[in-house]
Amino acid sequence: DDIRYILGTAETMKYILNQKDKKTPHLQGKSVIMLFYEQSARAKLAYELAAQYLSANVIDMTNTVHSIEKESLQDIGQLMDQMGADFIILRHSMAGAPRLLASCVEASVINAGDGFNENPGQSLLDLLTIREQKGGFEGLKVAIIGDLLHSRVSKSNIWGLTKLGAEVCVSGPPTLMLPAIENFGVEVYYDAREAVNNADVILTTRMRMDKKSLPSLDEYKRLFRIDENLLRYAKKDAIVMHPGPIQRGIEISSGVIDSKQCIINDQIGNSVAVRMAMFYILSQVG
Repeated sequence: DDIRYILGTAETMKYILNQKDKKTPHLQGKSVIMLFYEQSARAKLAYELAAQYLSANVIDMTNTVHSIEKESLQDIGQLMDQMGADFIILRHSMAGAPRLLASCVEASVINAGDGFNENPGQSLLDLLTIREQKGGFEGLKVAIIGDLLHSRVSKSNIWGLTKLGAEVCVSGPPTLMLPAIENFGVEVYYDAREAVNNADVILTTRMRMDKKSLPSLDEYKRLFRIDENLLRYAKKDAIVMHPGPIQRGIEISSGVIDSKQCIINDQIGNSVAVRMAMFYILSQVG
């Protein structure tokens, strides 16, 4: 119910974004602090625009992160709290960092990605895009292909999709498969053709070029790249998605990227609306 409520609110925010004057007063007088220990131009831009469209004051601490790395996350959070921060957007290399920060501040903490754990904001915009394209989740078959070990958004998508009633299967090299991933309630295939067979949605991950876990890039492209040959096994109206930025020709072939089946632009279009919905809902709590 919480997920559906966020998606419904995001659809309302999309209506606002389609107006000539996108500015609304919902966060008037509120302060949003961007605390990105990891760089991500796309995510940071989406959060900043979302906050500005809702009339919040945005303070970007990203460029000063290197000077505060020696201070504990709790101390930095409490400093921001005492200065009147209402929202802290945290992207951190340590899994669980947002939960740790949230336990010691009064501000609302939004997880913009923590280690190899989760990225709920990206997942929510993926869910919104799927709902717009397919009308719902019940009975959908969703295939997640690629690096499941390091992909935090894939973990969030698995939680979200299974909660909403979709059938989820995953495929990737054994060295990049999350241990005990079957416990997530998904089907595991090491042949990508089986995973995408009759799939409605294909989600790909961003590959990390680590020779220890991926000794042969050519072999990966031959077995797991989403290309025209692999798409023949999916449904004719299957959609292809990627969290971005894409490494063209590695995760997805150029032909598929440039086709109508690849809806990455729709994902980007939903990224600001979902973040606006998150801010709005949190601002109403209490």
